[in-house]
Amino acid sequence: MPAAHGAGPSPGPLWEGGVGRTRPPGLPLPPAQLSSSQEPSQWEGGRKVQGPGSRGPPTPRQRHHRRRGRAGLATMATLFSQTQRRPPLLRQAIKIRRRRRVRDLPEVLPHRAQEIEPTSHHLSPEERALLYEEALYTVLYRLGQPEPTHVGESAELLRYLQELPTLLHHQAFRMEPQEHEQMLRQVQELEKPIFCLKATVKQAKGILGKDVSGFSDPYCLLGIEQGVGVPGDSPGLQWRQKAVVRHTIPDEQIHRTQVITQTLNPAWDETFILEFEDISNASFRLDMWDMDTVESVRQKLGELTDLHGLRRIFKEVRKDKGQDDFLGNVVLRLQVWASPARPACQDLRCREDQWYPLEPCTETYPDRGQCHLQFQFIHKRRATMASRSQPSYRVHLHLLQQLVSHEVTQHQAGSTSWNGLLSPQAATVLFLHSTQKDLSDFHQSMAQWLAYSRLYQSLEFPSSCLLYPITSIEYQWIQGRLKAEQLEELAASFSSLLAYGLSLIRRFRSVFPLSVSDSPARLQSLLRVLVQMCKMKAFGELCPERGPLPRLVTEALQTGTTEWFHLKQQHHQPMVQGMLEEGKALLNLVQDIIGDLHQCQRTWSKIFHNVLKIDLFSMAFLELQWLVAKRVQDHIAVVSGAVTPEMGESLFQLYISLKELYQLGPVLSERDGVLALEGFHHWFQPAVPSWLQKTYSVALERVQRAVQMDELVPLGELTKHSTSAVDLSTCFAQISHTAQQLDWPDPEEAFMITVKFVEDTCRLALVYCSLIKARARELSAGQKDQGQAANMLCVVVNDMEQLRLVIGKLPTQLAWEALEQRVGAVLEQGQLQNTLHAQLQGALAGLGHEIRTGVRTLAEQLEVGIAKHIQKLVGLKESVLPEDAVLPLMKFLEVELCYMNTNLVQENFNRASPLPPPLSSCPVSGIPLHGTPAF
Repeated sequence: MPAAHGAGPSPGPLWEGGVGRTRPPGLPLPPAQLSSSQEPSQWEGGRKVQGPGSRGPPTPRQRHHRRRGRAGLATMATLFSQTQRRPPLLRQAIKIRRRRRVRDLPEVLPHRAQEIEPTSHHLSPEERALLYEEALYTVLYRLGQPEPTHVGESAELLRYLQELPTLLHHQAFRMEPQEHEQMLRQVQELEKPIFCLKATVKQAKGILGKDVSGFSDPYCLLGIEQGVGVPGDSPGLQWRQKAVVRHTIPDEQIHRTQVITQTLNPAWDETFILEFEDISNASFRLDMWDMDTVESVRQKLGELTDLHGLRRIFKEVRKDKGQDDFLGNVVLRLQVWASPARPACQDLRCREDQWYPLEPCTETYPDRGQCHLQFQFIHKRRATMASRSQPSYRVHLHLLQQLVSHEVTQHQAGSTSWNGLLSPQAATVLFLHSTQKDLSDFHQSMAQWLAYSRLYQSLEFPSSCLLYPITSIEYQWIQGRLKAEQLEELAASFSSLLAYGLSLIRRFRSVFPLSVSDSPARLQSLLRVLVQMCKMKAFGELCPERGPLPRLVTEALQTGTTEWFHLKQQHHQPMVQGMLEEGKALLNLVQDIIGDLHQCQRTWSKIFHNVLKIDLFSMAFLELQWLVAKRVQDHIAVVSGAVTPEMGESLFQLYISLKELYQLGPVLSERDGVLALEGFHHWFQPAVPSWLQKTYSVALERVQRAVQMDELVPLGELTKHSTSAVDLSTCFAQISHTAQQLDWPDPEEAFMITVKFVEDTCRLALVYCSLIKARARELSAGQKDQGQAANMLCVVVNDMEQLRLVIGKLPTQLAWEALEQRVGAVLEQGQLQNTLHAQLQGALAGLGHEIRTGVRTLAEQLEVGIAKHIQKLVGLKESVLPEDAVLPLMKFLEVELCYMNTNLVQENFNRASPLPPPLSSCPVSGIPLHGTPAF
């Protein structure tokens, strides 16, 4: 089982002479490993045995099984996608050497691989029954201590496999309880497998030197000792620990490694298959010996290097010639899997890879070094139909597909997304199955790739799950280790996933919406999977006709962008046909395109550039601007003959959106050519007069409405103008904003448009003056208090002064300086000054005249009041004191002038002051005019 599911390092191939080196978690094994599971062989002891497909006489239990499953066997050829294979050749030796050379297989035709469709992960009822039998068999005959993250109880695994009523739609195989019980009984009646311990003697270090030279010639004897039932610390067990292999194991069951000469750190890397029957009382034993060759005393003296060597010579003389020296041993007990009736623990896990100390037979030389051993419990001659009729990796593939599909659907039923990690139950079942079937890491990775790449195309789970099998297959890839049909299947999986991935990329806007937070990460993960897959040596050899991935992705993005445009166009198609509705639909389409390009610029383009160096934004812009240009030109060609005010407004909004789209575009090189949107403003020339007229009409309506609603009351103590002046300022700001939005690219036409804006603004200013004066007369007509009328006149004068300030900002708001730089080459010198500035000065002069007229009216009213008071002073009797006579005049001046000072802006107040400097004090008494400021 792959490391991603919690499994330890995988042992190596049986026929290649040993297991692979230990690796850290997550790193694949070297590519020299191939498991015996690809062609399952059966052997027993040192002799050949009949395989499951051989023609030897069947046992009664086999005959029973064949009768029960004859119907299933008859349909196996059509149930599975692989063709039936003849039984593999049976091996005749237990010890397997590593092969340095891999036989080349005929080259697979890549074109045929493309035609192979990936097998669906949905199984028929017959297939599920056979696979369910395989899973039950795996759990019932499990061996070894469980991994820390795995499930230890077999009953829990059986509950996971079976279907309970409460989990009817979420179990792995969807078996009814009655079917489960019947299948479980049938599996228990099947013939048990042959239990084996696959032991690999890797190396040793720090062993004793027994030869005169200080080195040894070590070799190992190993085997399984049966019938070890002595309690833990009894003297009998201690004797067995000290005994050697030759005394505890029959000669025909003892296996021997090669002799490594003259070393203290030998390396063997040899694998042995050790069968055992009584697993409850069995022990693994290994003895290490120093090979003693018969040499003369003269030869030994020639090898003498120190006094220790001389002592060894004396010892050699005393012992028998040719007697090997004991270097140490390793004894490990094998115990049956724990059960509720008799809880027990095993010394060995399903897979082990450790250094073990070499134990002495006596207390002499207690430190004898260490030996590196690898163990794996495996099965031979499994009685299930799937094991008899299908390659091991294919059965494992189907089991993996079924369990992963169950995990994903179970998470979806709970409204959660699967994170790619299998449950402990599923991980345990898959680990046990791969271990018992002796699947190499390569074949496990291949099964995982085939399963995940198929499931990814129909179920929703992270594409990052595909990265580990890709890395593992790439690290261990040797084409010759796979058969032709397996190569075709692998090539088909590459082609299928690539085509599916490109289809997702083509529709990435809808498949990975930004409304889902993890969409960018999911898209980036998919791209990385495709990149890693296309970089594989396997992909290059099996799919050589495929083009570079960046080109394929670019073509998919271009196609997808065009498809997205047409989908959006269809989505915005109006229900009611008409030019206005068509214009609104086109405007919404352009707005969607702008939003999509912004998303590409902010998010998507970064992902494609980081992974594939593809400029998605530029590509999408070039594709979409061409489509938009064609669509807009067709629309304008229809409506240009009848530009109504409503249609003009629609075209103006469309013009602004196209301008935003055009300005969004990247800097293009010469090879990109001219944009289809280049000069798009010419398409809208017929609508420009209606836009200018619409702008003036709307502004005029706002001015009229603002004046009608104005009560000619100051807005506040510091703000001395009324509401209409504020509305007028907003109206003029809107005109300036419209001019900025228009920003006509052609310099000469832009000048004429600006002249029109200035002319309309000045006209509106004069219209406002007329309207505000008429409003003042209307409000003062019913007023009996002449003071109230004067108050309104003050507000009118202040409104005009505020308008004069707003008009003075036109050169800045309409960017006259920038316009002058643009039109300098097409206009005569001084034409802008003579036109725009003349219009502005004329408007300011007219406003100044209106302001002076209003101020003069206020001054005249004040003079009339002063004259009345002076006439009263002339007619007073001499008996009235001068102080009393002048007091009414002083109060009148104090009230009126204070009000004017309060309600007029300073400039207008200065204009309205009618009194000459000598009147600053009373000519009669010299009393100052209290409250009257000096002016």
